[in-house]
Amino acid sequence: MNDYKNKLDELKNGTLKEIKIDKNEFYALREVLVEREDFKHFQGIAQQGGDIVYIYLEEARS
Repeated sequence: MNDYKNKLDELKNGTLKEIKIDKNEFYALREVLVEREDFKHFQGIAQQGGDIVYIYLEEARS
């Protein structure tokens, strides 16, 4: 879980452009993600096969 927090922080800071996670990791990452104050700045994009790519948006989604 701490690894997910670090990855999300790196994504926010621009160290990473995107995070690609396996569909089996989705719920573990989401558990960490929804606890964040900036939750609405992260966008998950589903890929064929069930993997998800997360990006950080400068402006929060609605």
